[in-house]
Amino acid sequence: PSVSLQDAVGILCLVSAVAALDFKYHNAEELEAYLKDVHKQYSSFTHLHSIGRSVEGRDLWVLVLGRFPTHHKIGIPEFKYVANMHGDETVGRELLLHLIDFLVTSYRRDPVITRLLNSTRIHIMPTMNPDGFEATKVPDCYYSPGRYNKNGEDLNRNFPDAFEPSNASIQPETQAVMNWIQNETFVLSANLHGGALVASYTFDNGNSVTGSLQGYSRSPDDDVFIHLAKTYSYNHASMYKGTECDNRQTFPEGITNGYSWYQLEGGMQDYNYIWGQCFEITLELSCCKYPPADQLEQFWRDNKVALIEYIKQVHLGVKGQVTDGNGNPIPNAIVEAKGRPHVCPYRTNQHGEYFLLLLPGTYEINATVPGFKSMVKTVEIPNNTGNFSALKQDFSFSEVSLTSRAASCPKTPLYQELEQSSAAVKPTPHILALITVMFVIIK
Repeated sequence: PSVSLQDAVGILCLVSAVAALDFKYHNAEELEAYLKDVHKQYSSFTHLHSIGRSVEGRDLWVLVLGRFPTHHKIGIPEFKYVANMHGDETVGRELLLHLIDFLVTSYRRDPVITRLLNSTRIHIMPTMNPDGFEATKVPDCYYSPGRYNKNGEDLNRNFPDAFEPSNASIQPETQAVMNWIQNETFVLSANLHGGALVASYTFDNGNSVTGSLQGYSRSPDDDVFIHLAKTYSYNHASMYKGTECDNRQTFPEGITNGYSWYQLEGGMQDYNYIWGQCFEITLELSCCKYPPADQLEQFWRDNKVALIEYIKQVHLGVKGQVTDGNGNPIPNAIVEAKGRPHVCPYRTNQHGEYFLLLLPGTYEINATVPGFKSMVKTVEIPNNTGNFSALKQDFSFSEVSLTSRAASCPKTPLYQELEQSSAAVKPTPHILALITVMFVIIK
């Protein structure tokens, strides 16, 4: 069939848009120009904004993609990717630019990508440490001062820690991300690094309460985190094989508990999980931190499927709204699955919404409006990631009619207090024997 002039121009525009992004390293100006160009060409389903500035005043750009890119919509979960928080770990920075390119050119053409963008709001930050990237003048596989921000701070040791007090001065880049996390309802996230090939999951720090004495720091959602890490590693070209880059260490199935690998204080993934109600894993994507640009195309091929499949996991589990007798949303209601309480309870957002990532199975979901009774509902959660929607389960408190009450979690080391209290009430053999005798008598 003949092609009209209008169609031909459209095809040419599409080709030029795709061809515009080369497999090379893009400096701050080029990165900004590319993001602005993408937003200009695809303004109906993208939104570009800066969440803050670096020490040297560079914008921390985030491109948002989805059917409603400018704002949160009830029922649509928020997902994010963050790369280049260590300025000399560069592969993730370029992968996210190519992911953007793939998503915008596939939307309304590829049915899977179309459904993914229609049902998910995806936030992509190609660089959290633009100053560090610009400062890395001599690429190195192992280390450069560009790892740190302009103030010489490691941004992945700069967040509040749930286990130990920190006197670290919160950096502008860190504060911007913390504000961003508080202002959105993020459900799932990953941060992209380099220097190894593994998917690492929370906790990065720990104590006896989380099992660190056994060399593993376990979160209440350990099963979900293992699933998330394996989702990435098995969809990656080779990560699942688990052989670490220089064979000093192997990672079975290409995953590791962060603490088991090495202890880390003030990490971003623990902060997301504890204070942001967002499950985040850390993806180490290249043995060499800053590999030659001619390898970037292969890195994209190795990671493309994994990057997409991981986003789909934001639709695991259960979601819903908590409302009062008049149908008004109840913010700050606590909604958690029985048997997996969070040290900082997961609460509904301003729309009364909750999102809980859970693997398929039967769960009791407990909704509590502080000062009122709890409500428990048993749910059978299917694997809904292929349907791009978590199971929906709402809660209505007919006897409740109240305005929003602010609820915040303290920034003090929460698990430190838990460890002290558990040690204080640790039963001695005598007390255990006494409890057993009393139980028998009562029976």
